[in-house]
Amino acid sequence: MQYSVELIEELAVLAMYNLANRQLGLKIHHEAEPSAIAAAQRLYKKGIITLPDGGYLTHLGIEAADHAQAVITILSS
Repeated sequence: MQYSVELIEELAVLAMYNLANRQLGLKIHHEAEPSAIAAAQRLYKKGIITLPDGGYLTHLGIEAADHAQAVITILSS
């Protein structure tokens, strides 16, 4: 299985969310890297975040971010 750059960018956005406080959303400003802006828009279209520029994680997003952050933690050890 080959991993696309887009998938890695989406994982990077998911890693930005603070899972310890789910009331904290995320805002990706228009000055951000174009890749981060595009990744957020793709996550929104997939129903993982509530707004095309970040917002909050949906129920599916919480699960996805939890798994993404766990993988990053494990592989960074």
